[in-house]
Amino acid sequence: MREPDNVVSTSPLYTQFFGWRRWAVGTAVVFGVMVLQILPSAVSRQPESDIALRITFLLVTIPLLMFALSASFHWATRRRLASGRTLLVSLLVAAVVGATSTLAIVYVALSFPSLGMQPERRAPYSILAAFGVVYGLIMCAVWALAFVYPFAAEDARLRALETEKLKLEAEKLRAAAELAHLRAQLEPHFLLNTLNAIAGLVTQDPREARRLLACLGDLLRDALHDADEMQTLDEEIAWLRRYADILESRHAGSLRFQWEIESPAENALLPRLLLQPLVENAVKHGALRRRGGGGTVLVRAVVTPAENEAAARLVCTIEDNGPGIPQAPPRSGAFGLRSVRRRLELKYEGAALRLESSPEGTRSIVELPCFLAEKQPRPATYVEVT
Repeated sequence: MREPDNVVSTSPLYTQFFGWRRWAVGTAVVFGVMVLQILPSAVSRQPESDIALRITFLLVTIPLLMFALSASFHWATRRRLASGRTLLVSLLVAAVVGATSTLAIVYVALSFPSLGMQPERRAPYSILAAFGVVYGLIMCAVWALAFVYPFAAEDARLRALETEKLKLEAEKLRAAAELAHLRAQLEPHFLLNTLNAIAGLVTQDPREARRLLACLGDLLRDALHDADEMQTLDEEIAWLRRYADILESRHAGSLRFQWEIESPAENALLPRLLLQPLVENAVKHGALRRRGGGGTVLVRAVVTPAENEAAARLVCTIEDNGPGIPQAPPRSGAFGLRSVRRRLELKYEGAALRLESSPEGTRSIVELPCFLAEKQPRPATYVEVT
Protein backbone atom coordinates (compact mmCIF):
# COMPACT_ATOMS: atom_id res chain seq x y z
CA MET A 1 0.00 0.00 0.00
CA ARG A 2 1.25 3.42 -0.92
CA GLU A 3 1.08 6.45 1.33
CA PRO A 4 -0.49 9.61 -0.08
CA ASP A 5 1.97 12.15 -1.44
CA ASN A 6 0.41 15.02 0.49
CA VAL A 7 1.24 13.74 3.96
CA VAL A 8 3.05 16.66 5.56
CA SER A 9 6.10 16.04 7.66
CA THR A 10 5.63 16.55 11.37
CA SER A 11 9.32 16.51 12.22
CA PRO A 12 10.63 18.84 14.96
CA LEU A 13 12.38 20.97 12.32
CA TYR A 14 9.15 21.47 10.42
CA THR A 15 7.22 22.19 13.61
CA GLN A 16 9.82 24.75 14.70
CA PHE A 17 9.72 26.46 11.31
CA PHE A 18 5.93 26.50 11.36
CA GLY A 19 5.95 28.06 14.86
CA TRP A 20 8.38 30.80 13.82
CA ARG A 21 6.29 31.51 10.72
CA ARG A 22 3.22 31.83 12.89
CA TRP A 23 4.96 34.31 15.16
CA ALA A 24 6.28 36.34 12.21
CA VAL A 25 2.89 36.64 10.51
CA GLY A 26 1.08 37.40 13.76
CA THR A 27 3.62 40.03 14.78
CA ALA A 28 3.34 41.69 11.37
CA VAL A 29 -0.45 41.88 11.67
CA VAL A 30 -0.31 43.32 15.19
CA PHE A 31 2.37 45.81 14.17
CA GLY A 32 0.17 46.95 11.31
CA VAL A 33 -2.77 47.43 13.67
CA MET A 34 -0.56 49.42 16.05
CA VAL A 35 0.68 51.67 13.24
CA LEU A 36 -2.89 52.29 12.09
CA GLN A 37 -3.78 53.39 15.62
CA ILE A 38 -0.69 55.61 16.04
CA LEU A 39 -0.93 57.46 12.72
CA PRO A 40 -4.23 59.29 13.46
CA SER A 41 -2.83 60.42 16.81
CA ALA A 42 0.42 61.60 15.24
CA VAL A 43 -1.27 63.78 12.62
CA SER A 44 -4.09 65.07 14.82
CA ARG A 45 -4.24 68.65 16.14
CA GLN A 46 -4.68 67.61 19.74
CA PRO A 47 -2.34 68.90 22.45
CA GLU A 48 1.13 67.40 22.31
CA SER A 49 0.78 65.95 25.79
CA ASP A 50 -2.33 64.01 24.78
CA ILE A 51 -0.62 62.75 21.60
CA ALA A 52 2.45 61.67 23.57
CA LEU A 53 0.28 59.91 26.15
CA ARG A 54 -1.71 58.07 23.49
CA ILE A 55 1.36 56.97 21.53
CA THR A 56 3.07 55.83 24.73
CA PHE A 57 -0.05 53.92 25.71
CA LEU A 58 -0.15 52.12 22.35
CA LEU A 59 3.59 51.38 22.25
CA VAL A 60 3.50 49.90 25.75
CA THR A 61 0.08 48.27 25.98
CA ILE A 62 -0.12 46.47 22.62
CA PRO A 63 3.21 44.58 22.89
CA LEU A 64 2.50 43.82 26.54
CA LEU A 65 -0.92 42.42 25.68
CA MET A 66 0.45 40.33 22.81
CA PHE A 67 3.17 38.85 25.00
CA ALA A 68 0.81 38.14 27.91
CA LEU A 69 -1.83 36.56 25.66
CA SER A 70 0.73 34.39 23.85
CA ALA A 71 2.27 33.27 27.14
CA SER A 72 -1.12 32.43 28.65
CA PHE A 73 -2.17 30.57 25.50
CA HIS A 74 1.05 28.56 25.57
CA TRP A 75 0.48 27.79 29.25
CA ALA A 76 -3.10 26.66 28.58
CA THR A 77 -2.17 24.44 25.65
CA ARG A 78 0.72 22.86 27.55
CA ARG A 79 -1.75 21.86 30.26
CA ARG A 80 -4.26 20.66 27.66
CA LEU A 81 -7.06 22.88 28.92
CA ALA A 82 -10.38 22.69 27.13
CA SER A 83 -11.04 25.28 24.44
CA GLY A 84 -13.63 27.03 26.62
CA ARG A 85 -11.22 27.34 29.53
CA THR A 86 -8.43 28.51 27.22
CA LEU A 87 -10.70 31.26 25.90
CA LEU A 88 -11.66 32.26 29.44
CA VAL A 89 -8.00 32.47 30.46
CA SER A 90 -7.20 34.63 27.43
CA LEU A 91 -10.08 37.03 28.13
CA LEU A 92 -9.13 37.29 31.80
CA VAL A 93 -5.48 38.01 30.96
CA ALA A 94 -6.49 40.60 28.35
CA ALA A 95 -8.79 42.41 30.80
CA VAL A 96 -6.26 42.42 33.65
CA VAL A 97 -3.30 43.49 31.50
CA GLY A 98 -5.36 46.13 29.67
CA ALA A 99 -6.67 47.70 32.88
CA THR A 100 -3.33 47.48 34.71
CA SER A 101 -1.38 48.94 31.80
CA THR A 102 -3.82 51.84 31.37
CA LEU A 103 -3.80 52.74 35.05
CA ALA A 104 -0.01 52.43 35.29
CA ILE A 105 0.65 54.69 32.28
CA VAL A 106 -1.79 57.36 33.43
CA TYR A 107 -0.35 57.23 36.95
CA VAL A 108 3.20 57.69 35.65
CA ALA A 109 2.09 60.55 33.38
CA LEU A 110 0.41 62.35 36.26
CA SER A 111 3.22 61.67 38.73
CA PHE A 112 6.01 62.91 36.46
CA PRO A 113 4.93 66.12 34.70
CA SER A 114 8.41 66.47 33.23
CA LEU A 115 7.60 63.65 30.82
CA GLY A 116 5.15 65.94 29.02
CA MET A 117 2.32 63.39 28.96
CA GLN A 118 -0.16 64.95 31.39
CA PRO A 119 -3.65 64.82 29.88
CA GLU A 120 -5.68 68.02 29.83
CA ARG A 121 -8.78 66.12 30.89
CA ARG A 122 -8.47 63.75 33.79
CA ALA A 123 -10.90 60.84 33.97
CA PRO A 124 -11.64 58.87 37.15
CA TYR A 125 -9.52 55.79 37.67
CA SER A 126 -12.66 53.62 37.46
CA ILE A 127 -13.34 54.92 33.95
CA LEU A 128 -9.71 54.40 33.01
CA ALA A 129 -9.82 50.83 34.32
CA ALA A 130 -13.02 50.12 32.37
CA PHE A 131 -11.41 51.59 29.24
CA GLY A 132 -8.38 49.37 29.78
CA VAL A 133 -10.58 46.28 30.14
CA VAL A 134 -12.50 47.04 26.93
CA TYR A 135 -9.33 47.86 25.03
CA GLY A 136 -7.69 44.67 26.30
CA LEU A 137 -10.65 42.59 25.11
CA ILE A 138 -10.56 44.28 21.69
CA MET A 139 -6.85 43.58 21.35
CA CYS A 140 -7.50 40.02 22.48
CA ALA A 141 -9.73 39.64 19.43
CA VAL A 142 -6.99 41.16 17.25
CA TRP A 143 -4.46 38.77 18.77
CA ALA A 144 -6.73 35.80 18.10
CA LEU A 145 -7.17 36.87 14.47
CA ALA A 146 -3.43 37.40 14.06
CA PHE A 147 -1.99 34.40 15.92
CA VAL A 148 -4.73 31.79 16.18
CA TYR A 149 -7.39 31.99 13.49
CA PRO A 150 -5.17 32.05 10.36
CA PHE A 151 -3.48 28.84 11.47
CA ALA A 152 -6.41 26.98 12.99
CA ALA A 153 -7.34 25.50 9.62
CA GLU A 154 -3.70 24.60 8.97
CA ASP A 155 -3.42 22.88 12.33
CA ALA A 156 -6.64 20.99 11.65
CA ARG A 157 -5.34 19.91 8.24
CA LEU A 158 -2.07 18.70 9.75
CA ARG A 159 -3.96 16.73 12.39
CA ALA A 160 -6.20 15.21 9.71
CA LEU A 161 -3.17 14.22 7.63
CA GLU A 162 -1.45 12.76 10.67
CA THR A 163 -4.60 10.79 11.48
CA GLU A 164 -4.75 9.54 7.90
CA LYS A 165 -1.09 8.57 8.08
CA LEU A 166 -1.74 6.60 11.28
CA LYS A 167 -4.70 4.89 9.64
CA LEU A 168 -2.54 3.92 6.66
CA GLU A 169 0.16 2.56 8.97
CA ALA A 170 -2.45 0.58 10.90
CA GLU A 171 -3.84 -0.77 7.62
CA LYS A 172 -0.36 -1.77 6.47
CA LEU A 173 0.25 -3.57 9.77
CA ARG A 174 -3.11 -5.32 9.49
CA ALA A 175 -2.38 -6.36 5.92
CA ALA A 176 1.09 -7.62 6.88
CA ALA A 177 -0.41 -9.61 9.75
CA GLU A 178 -3.01 -11.16 7.45
CA LEU A 179 -0.35 -12.02 4.87
CA ALA A 180 1.71 -13.69 7.59
CA HIS A 181 -1.37 -15.60 8.72
CA LEU A 182 -2.10 -16.77 5.17
CA ARG A 183 1.48 -17.91 4.74
CA ALA A 184 1.40 -19.67 8.11
CA GLN A 185 -1.70 -21.53 6.89
CA LEU A 186 -0.12 -22.32 3.54
CA GLU A 187 3.07 -24.00 4.75
CA PRO A 188 1.42 -26.66 7.01
CA HIS A 189 -1.20 -27.20 4.28
CA PHE A 190 1.54 -27.87 1.72
CA LEU A 191 3.51 -30.04 4.16
CA LEU A 192 0.53 -32.27 4.92
CA ASN A 193 -0.32 -32.83 1.27
CA THR A 194 3.31 -33.50 0.33
CA LEU A 195 3.77 -36.01 3.16
CA ASN A 196 0.62 -37.78 1.98
CA ALA A 197 2.13 -37.96 -1.49
CA ILE A 198 5.36 -39.48 -0.15
CA ALA A 199 3.57 -41.84 2.24
CA GLY A 200 2.24 -43.85 -0.68
CA LEU A 201 5.80 -44.70 -1.74
CA VAL A 202 7.08 -45.87 1.64
CA THR A 203 5.98 -49.47 1.07
CA GLN A 204 6.12 -49.48 -2.75
CA ASP A 205 9.59 -47.97 -3.23
CA PRO A 206 11.41 -47.17 0.03
CA ARG A 207 14.53 -45.89 -1.75
CA GLU A 208 12.49 -43.41 -3.78
CA ALA A 209 10.57 -42.42 -0.66
CA ARG A 210 13.85 -41.61 1.13
CA ARG A 211 14.99 -39.53 -1.86
CA LEU A 212 11.73 -37.61 -1.87
CA LEU A 213 11.94 -37.03 1.87
CA ALA A 214 15.35 -35.47 1.32
CA CYS A 215 13.83 -33.37 -1.45
CA LEU A 216 11.04 -32.34 0.91
CA GLY A 217 13.67 -31.31 3.45
CA ASP A 218 15.22 -29.06 0.81
CA LEU A 219 11.82 -27.55 0.09
CA LEU A 220 11.13 -26.82 3.73
CA ARG A 221 14.60 -25.41 4.28
CA ASP A 222 14.15 -23.01 1.37
CA ALA A 223 10.66 -22.05 2.53
CA LEU A 224 11.84 -21.27 6.06
CA HIS A 225 15.27 -19.88 5.21
CA ASP A 226 14.01 -16.48 4.05
CA ALA A 227 11.03 -14.89 5.76
CA ASP A 228 10.65 -12.18 3.09
CA GLU A 229 7.21 -12.02 1.57
CA MET A 230 8.54 -11.43 -1.97
CA GLN A 231 10.75 -13.60 -4.18
CA THR A 232 11.69 -13.68 -7.85
CA LEU A 233 9.77 -15.84 -10.26
CA ASP A 234 13.00 -17.73 -10.97
CA GLU A 235 13.21 -18.71 -7.29
CA GLU A 236 9.53 -19.64 -7.23
CA ILE A 237 9.87 -21.84 -10.32
CA ALA A 238 12.98 -23.55 -8.92
CA TRP A 239 11.02 -24.34 -5.77
CA LEU A 240 8.03 -25.58 -7.80
CA ARG A 241 10.26 -27.85 -9.91
CA ARG A 242 11.40 -29.68 -6.77
CA TYR A 243 7.79 -29.87 -5.63
CA ALA A 244 6.84 -31.24 -9.06
CA ASP A 245 9.61 -33.84 -8.76
CA ILE A 246 7.89 -35.24 -5.66
CA LEU A 247 4.49 -35.31 -7.34
CA GLU A 248 5.79 -36.90 -10.56
CA SER A 249 7.54 -39.63 -8.58
CA ARG A 250 4.44 -40.25 -6.51
CA HIS A 251 2.23 -40.52 -9.62
CA ALA A 252 4.74 -41.97 -12.06
CA GLY A 253 3.19 -42.45 -15.50
CA SER A 254 0.07 -40.47 -14.62
CA LEU A 255 1.49 -36.97 -14.20
CA ARG A 256 3.93 -34.81 -16.13
CA PHE A 257 4.94 -31.17 -15.77
CA GLN A 258 5.88 -28.77 -18.53
CA TRP A 259 7.57 -25.40 -18.06
CA GLU A 260 7.44 -22.38 -20.36
CA ILE A 261 9.13 -19.50 -18.57
CA GLU A 262 10.17 -16.51 -20.67
CA SER A 263 13.54 -15.05 -19.80
CA PRO A 264 12.25 -11.50 -19.07
CA ALA A 265 9.85 -12.93 -16.48
CA GLU A 266 12.49 -14.75 -14.42
CA ASN A 267 13.53 -11.66 -12.49
CA ALA A 268 9.98 -10.46 -11.75
CA LEU A 269 8.92 -10.30 -8.11
CA LEU A 270 5.84 -12.00 -6.71
CA PRO A 271 4.60 -13.10 -3.26
CA ARG A 272 6.40 -16.17 -1.96
CA LEU A 273 4.72 -19.52 -2.80
CA LEU A 274 1.89 -17.69 -4.58
CA LEU A 275 1.64 -20.29 -7.35
CA GLN A 276 1.96 -23.42 -5.19
CA PRO A 277 -1.76 -23.71 -4.32
CA LEU A 278 -2.64 -23.31 -8.02
CA VAL A 279 -0.19 -26.04 -9.01
CA GLU A 280 -1.58 -28.28 -6.28
CA ASN A 281 -5.15 -27.70 -7.46
CA ALA A 282 -4.17 -28.36 -11.08
CA VAL A 283 -2.68 -31.70 -10.05
CA LYS A 284 -5.30 -32.82 -7.56
CA HIS A 285 -8.48 -31.61 -9.28
CA GLY A 286 -7.29 -31.62 -12.88
CA ALA A 287 -4.44 -33.75 -14.21
CA LEU A 288 -4.95 -36.73 -11.89
CA ARG A 289 -8.65 -36.87 -12.77
CA ARG A 290 -8.01 -37.22 -16.47
CA ARG A 291 -9.54 -40.43 -17.76
CA GLY A 292 -6.98 -42.84 -19.09
CA GLY A 293 -4.08 -41.12 -17.36
CA GLY A 294 -1.55 -38.91 -19.09
CA GLY A 295 -2.28 -35.90 -16.92
CA THR A 296 -0.21 -32.82 -17.72
CA VAL A 297 0.30 -29.55 -15.89
CA LEU A 298 1.75 -26.64 -17.85
CA VAL A 299 3.33 -23.74 -15.97
CA ARG A 300 3.79 -20.67 -18.15
CA ALA A 301 5.01 -17.14 -17.29
CA VAL A 302 5.31 -14.13 -19.58
CA VAL A 303 5.71 -10.39 -19.23
CA THR A 304 3.23 -8.43 -21.32
CA PRO A 305 4.91 -5.49 -23.09
CA ALA A 306 3.82 -1.93 -22.34
CA GLU A 307 4.81 1.53 -23.52
CA ASN A 308 5.57 2.49 -19.95
CA GLU A 309 7.88 0.09 -18.11
CA ALA A 310 5.90 0.63 -14.90
CA ALA A 311 2.75 -0.59 -16.67
CA ALA A 312 4.22 -3.99 -17.62
CA ARG A 313 2.33 -7.02 -16.31
CA LEU A 314 3.49 -10.43 -15.18
CA VAL A 315 1.09 -13.16 -16.33
CA CYS A 316 1.46 -16.64 -14.81
CA THR A 317 -0.69 -19.47 -16.13
CA ILE A 318 -1.20 -22.89 -14.55
CA GLU A 319 -2.98 -25.16 -17.03
CA ASP A 320 -4.04 -28.79 -16.75
CA ASN A 321 -5.68 -31.21 -19.18
CA GLY A 322 -8.18 -32.59 -16.69
CA PRO A 323 -11.98 -32.77 -16.96
CA GLY A 324 -12.54 -29.13 -16.02
CA ILE A 325 -14.23 -27.53 -13.06
CA PRO A 326 -17.57 -29.10 -12.07
CA GLN A 327 -20.65 -26.92 -12.01
CA ALA A 328 -21.07 -27.39 -8.25
CA PRO A 329 -19.97 -24.44 -6.08
CA PRO A 330 -16.49 -24.71 -4.53
CA ARG A 331 -16.13 -26.31 -1.13
CA SER A 332 -16.44 -23.87 1.79
CA GLY A 333 -13.18 -25.16 3.25
CA ALA A 334 -11.17 -24.77 0.00
CA PHE A 335 -8.00 -22.92 0.84
CA GLY A 336 -5.91 -22.59 -2.32
CA LEU A 337 -7.86 -20.18 -4.52
CA ARG A 338 -9.05 -18.15 -1.55
CA SER A 339 -5.51 -17.64 -0.25
CA VAL A 340 -4.16 -16.62 -3.67
CA ARG A 341 -6.95 -14.11 -4.24
CA ARG A 342 -6.60 -12.61 -0.79
CA ARG A 343 -2.82 -12.26 -1.02
CA LEU A 344 -3.18 -10.47 -4.35
CA GLU A 345 -5.80 -8.13 -2.90
CA LEU A 346 -3.58 -7.24 0.05
CA LYS A 347 -0.40 -6.78 -1.98
CA TYR A 348 -1.45 -5.11 -5.22
CA GLU A 349 -3.93 -2.81 -6.86
CA GLY A 350 -5.21 -4.19 -10.15
CA ALA A 351 -3.96 -7.76 -9.67
CA ALA A 352 -6.34 -10.55 -10.58
CA LEU A 353 -6.83 -14.31 -10.53
CA ARG A 354 -8.98 -15.73 -13.33
CA LEU A 355 -10.20 -19.26 -13.93
CA GLU A 356 -11.02 -20.59 -17.39
CA SER A 357 -12.46 -24.08 -17.57
CA SER A 358 -13.66 -26.39 -20.31
CA PRO A 359 -14.00 -30.16 -20.74
CA GLU A 360 -10.42 -30.14 -22.06
CA GLY A 361 -8.97 -28.69 -18.89
CA THR A 362 -8.69 -25.74 -16.52
CA ARG A 363 -6.50 -22.68 -16.74
CA SER A 364 -5.64 -20.50 -13.71
CA ILE A 365 -4.28 -17.10 -14.73
CA VAL A 366 -2.56 -14.77 -12.29
CA GLU A 367 -1.94 -11.24 -13.56
CA LEU A 368 -0.09 -8.69 -11.45
CA PRO A 369 2.17 -5.64 -11.85
CA CYS A 370 5.67 -6.55 -12.98
CA PHE A 371 8.39 -5.30 -10.64
CA LEU A 372 11.91 -6.53 -11.33
CA ALA A 373 14.49 -7.39 -8.68
CA GLU A 374 18.21 -6.80 -8.97
CA LYS A 375 19.74 -9.73 -10.74
CA GLN A 376 21.83 -11.98 -8.55
CA PRO A 377 23.34 -15.36 -9.43
CA ARG A 378 21.44 -18.25 -7.90
CA PRO A 379 23.10 -21.64 -7.50
CA ALA A 380 21.21 -24.62 -8.86
CA THR A 381 19.96 -26.61 -5.89
CA TYR A 382 17.73 -29.09 -7.68
CA VAL A 383 17.94 -31.83 -10.26
CA GLU A 384 15.46 -31.44 -13.08
CA VAL A 385 13.62 -34.64 -13.89
CA THR A 386 12.82 -35.04 -17.57
